[in-house]
Amino acid sequence: MKHLIAIISVLLLPWMVQAQPSLRTEQVILITFDGLRWQELFTGADLSLIGDEAFVAEPEILKHRFWDEDAMMRRIRLMPFFWSVIAEEGQMYGNRAHGSLVNVTNNFLFSYPGYNEILTGFSDDRIISNDKIDNPNITILEYMNELPEFCNSVAAFGSWDVLPYIINENRSGVPVNAGFDLSEGQDLTDRERFLNELQPEIPSPWSTVRLDAFTHHYAMEHLKKYSPRLLYISYGETDDFAHDGKYDQYLNSAFQTDAFIDEIWTWVQSHAPYRNKTTLIITTDHGRGTQPKDAWKSHGTEIEGSDQIWFAVIGPDTQPLGEIKTSGQYYQNQIARTVTKILGVEYTGGGKAGAAVEAVIGR
Repeated sequence: MKHLIAIISVLLLPWMVQAQPSLRTEQVILITFDGLRWQELFTGADLSLIGDEAFVAEPEILKHRFWDEDAMMRRIRLMPFFWSVIAEEGQMYGNRAHGSLVNVTNNFLFSYPGYNEILTGFSDDRIISNDKIDNPNITILEYMNELPEFCNSVAAFGSWDVLPYIINENRSGVPVNAGFDLSEGQDLTDRERFLNELQPEIPSPWSTVRLDAFTHHYAMEHLKKYSPRLLYISYGETDDFAHDGKYDQYLNSAFQTDAFIDEIWTWVQSHAPYRNKTTLIITTDHGRGTQPKDAWKSHGTEIEGSDQIWFAVIGPDTQPLGEIKTSGQYYQNQIARTVTKILGVEYTGGGKAGAAVEAVIGR
């Protein structure tokens, strides 16, 4: 009998070694943080900018809020949720000081090509502008929405009014609330009705981008009401304040967006259908410049650093490794397959999508 057991064990061993525990993630919330530099995420406020009156209206007030001589303390002051929760319970990639490299692969280094790369898993040289042109590519939102188990359980919210075209709302059937859209339907909540009244009454600094608070709260109401399995939220203020040269508002917006993400995670972990079944994947569409000093306002092929980005993941299937301090190269085109794989779905983008980031999948 002992010999028989030994033989069976030897035969079964390869299968036992290869066996993988089933993933626990049932929902993913994909979040993008438009144009937030890795430098602020990993080292906090930039000393060369925080006291410069060309970019800051009240330097002493901003320093009091966000400055500390210790870079580790600065980053906590700017992004408390990232550094108190994600750094403890998830993974964060992109601190180039430790050789953790994340780069875009598209050739243009601005928003529409970046969002296409995030949402499809590949770059497309046909997308050469931020114009309102329907994306010819199928995003993972559209792909997942066509699957029976995800049909009508995918949605997107964004501050930039080009997002419906990036997702190709008309073709994909994915509901997109972006730009200055109001919430629609017969079953509006009291908060949605209030947001619908309030949004037209509060001027945005920009003609194509609404304030992120509206994007956030519309998304939260949808989350509470419909329990989507794949939700995409695209915050936009950081990039637009940077283009305007307002470093104070860029930091204030980064801090507030961190608080928005904290609210999402707190709600997720407080509601049974989502608790310990939801993964947040957070990234940015492009980087920004550093030298000369005013290059922080811009990005694009002429601005060094525009291809340098970051991403973070927290959820039940992601080991709590915190800030990744080992050398490695990752790319923006890996986000799409990471999202689908962690939901148990194989997606290849027609064989063009980057590989999933295996290190964030499976405890």
